[in-house]
Parts: sequence; structure tokens; C-alpha cells
Amino acid sequence: MTLESGAKATAKIPSGASTGKREAVELRDGDKKRYGGKGVLKAVKNVVNEIQPAVKGFESEDQVGLDEKLIALDGTPNKARLGANAILGVSIAAAQATAAEKKIPLYRYLANRDTYTIPVPMLNVLNGGKHADNNVDFQEFMIAPVGAPTFTEGLRAAAETFQTLKGILKGKGYETSVGDEGGFAPRLRSNEEPMELLRQAIQQAGYKPGVDVAINLDPAASELYEDGVYVFSKSDRSRKTPEEMVTLWADWLNRYPEIYSLEDGLAEDDWNGWRQLTKKLGGKIQLVGDDIFVTNPDILAKGIQQGIANSVLIKLNQIGTVTETLRCIELARKNGYTAVVSHRSGETDDTTIADLTVATGMGQIKTGSSCRGERVAKYNRLLEIEKELGSAAKYAGRNVYSRWKQ
Repeated sequence: MTLESGAKATAKIPSGASTGKREAVELRDGDKKRYGGKGVLKAVKNVVNEIQPAVKGFESEDQVGLDEKLIALDGTPNKARLGANAILGVSIAAAQATAAEKKIPLYRYLANRDTYTIPVPMLNVLNGGKHADNNVDFQEFMIAPVGAPTFTEGLRAAAETFQTLKGILKGKGYETSVGDEGGFAPRLRSNEEPMELLRQAIQQAGYKPGVDVAINLDPAASELYEDGVYVFSKSDRSRKTPEEMVTLWADWLNRYPEIYSLEDGLAEDDWNGWRQLTKKLGGKIQLVGDDIFVTNPDILAKGIQQGIANSVLIKLNQIGTVTETLRCIELARKNGYTAVVSHRSGETDDTTIADLTVATGMGQIKTGSSCRGERVAKYNRLLEIEKELGSAAKYAGRNVYSRWKQ
């Protein structure tokens, strides 16, 4: 996007492998002869032929007005006509270009305040489920450096733990190649072995599990859900009812007190199971809704009303505009829910989510392991922001989990 002043910005939109079915539509071409059907010429055409004429001459600083114009132009409830990928690119580029015009960083343009919270990073270091070709049913095992005094020191602790984990895996004869989000994906003995490996890696790196470095989980349970039960098709082929899944997570929490956060512990369509899970564990651990909420303020409001989860995962491309994303975060804040800003498995080197996380002050970011350039780009941006802010930067640390973990 180019503004009248000459200020310019480029936005890059990611793609998800494990997606919620109520997400805004990512428009693809469907031509199997070109990029296996994954091309985006239709979305590009929509930007050039429809969106560009509609927004030319519009005041870029009116982010809300611009986003509402884009939503109305699309005219569908899930951005299926123009494509959320087309719309979001314009929405983000407008924010970035306006910040450039004002010669201020994006986080300050989105929220101008005296102090800013630098988030705790969640690093996906062991993979299973749809993110890996192995025998682990649960999708993501993450580490979070909650005990560090600064983001810089926290990232160091996480990177050291990640490299220590690599050594442990090599010592056991396991594969150490990495997946989409930079985590290792070896064939393991069980769904629980990753917990033991992470605990060992944290300790060998010189840190205390649950004190210096926490463990966060995203089993992506929607991928296991079939006809009202959860099928562990990659490991022991067992089947569990929603009640048994709640019992499983309660048992894990008792045996692994270093678990601070559980994302998508149940499926997006299992609302009754989610109510049971929240009632049983909502006072003990952060319960993050991703597939069930898909960054949609209307769906989140329904979840809040029904007592489901206590946190929401935030993905810009699930909803399709900056304004709707900010509304979802504010709705969570007003209702005592935490929020975790997240990348996608098909990520780019765009660093918008780093600035967005700092601007909103919610204190958590999930953007992959400490390898792969598109993941490291976000961490490098946060390092820059922390250095730039100096004493005005406050690392979220354990405070973000204080209602559950002291």
C-alpha cells in the first residue's frame, strides 16, 4: 500500500494447516495444475479489481472505517467472496503504512502508552498430530520461559532448552529434523513421552520446570473428534468420551504441575465437554479456545456467556481484519479472559503479530520454535522492541498466569 504522502508498507498473510471450520475463508484458486490448487490468483484479482478502486482515496488512519468498508464490500458473513487473505492484506498494510507515515512503530500507532508489556513466548518444540508424520496424537508441546526477568533472557532460556532437547533426542536415537513450526517430530513411545523429554531438557539446560520454564500444550483435539468421541488413531488407537478426556487432562495436570496452559483440549463442536473441562480445571490452568472461537467476537461472546474456557487464541487471518481482531481481544480483556496472539503453521516473515501483541498488552505470543526464519523474525522483532523501549518495557513473565500459578 502506498499513501498520498509516499509512505509505503507491505503485508504478508499466513495460512493454517490445522484450521477451525468457522474461520474466515482463505480463498484459493482450486486449479490442481497450478500449485496443487493452492494458488491465490483469485484473491490477488479481487485486491486489484475490487478492493483497490473501493479504497483509493480513503483515509488510511481510519482503520475502523476501512475495515468496515472491506467487510461490506465482501458482503458475506465469513469473507468467502473476496477472501479473508485478500481483505486482511489490505487491512494490515493500511496500519503499517500509516505507522510509517507517522514515523512511529506499529505497536505505538495501535496503542500509544507510557509502558508496554513484552509477551511471554510459547515455543513449539515437539510436534505430533496434524503437524507431524509420527505416532503422537497431540499436536503441540510448547515451552514458555515464565521465570525470566526480561524477554531477552526468556528467549535465551527457551533457546537453550530447545538445543538441549535436541541433544537428548539425538542421544536416544530419535530424529531431530524440524516441522512447519520448527519443533522436532520424532516417533516416540507414547503421547506422554514428550512431557518427560521436556522436563528433562529444562532441567539439563539449568532451569526449573514450572518455575523458570513452563510447559504449554495444544493437543488440537478437534482433529481427534469423531462421532462424539476422541480417537487416538496415531498411538494406541484408543477411544475416549469427552468425560474421559476431561479426566485425562486433570490427571496430567496433577502429575505435571509445570503445565500452565492447555489449548484446544477438547473439540470445537464439543461445547458440552468444554463446559465440563472449564468447570473442573478453569480455576487451575489457562484453558485457551482456538478452533472453538476462531478469533470471532460473536462466537467468543457466546462462549463467555456459556462459561467456556478462560482464554482465547488470536489469529488475524481467522477473522480477516485488524479491527475485528482488536475487538475480540478487548472483549476477552473486559470479561477476564486472557489472550494469546498466534502465528499459523504456514507462516511468513511478516512481524505484525509481534507489534500487535505488544500493543494489546495481553502478554503472550505463540510463534513457533527458536529456528526457521519466519519464526525467528517475530522473536527478533520483540528483541528490537524491548531494546527500543528500555525501562518502558515490562516483561509479562509469570504475572500473566498469576491467577492460576503463583
